[in-house]
Amino acid sequence: MICAGSMVFTMSCTVEGTTGGQGAMSGQRSAPEAVLAMAGPNQDLSTAVLREADGCYWYTHRGPVETTQLPLRTRGGQAICNQSAVDAAAAAQAAG
Repeated sequence: MICAGSMVFTMSCTVEGTTGGQGAMSGQRSAPEAVLAMAGPNQDLSTAVLREADGCYWYTHRGPVETTQLPLRTRGGQAICNQSAVDAAAAAQAAG
């Protein structure tokens, strides 16, 4: 589900483990099927993980020059994030 305004995905993530042989790093969770179904084309979904630090899903992009982590995005270009993490970040920003 994409929310108007903040354009984030609301869900509960309880699946931990590895993805596509890439292995989730510490503080990251594998992306569930519902998230992968939302993702736009041309992203390596086998490496998609939820970063606990920001509550958003990221994937590994292996380009011709460098390998980097990029936010997983919907077909419309919005980052796919866990709603509770986004709410916590907004509250922290408003308080500080």
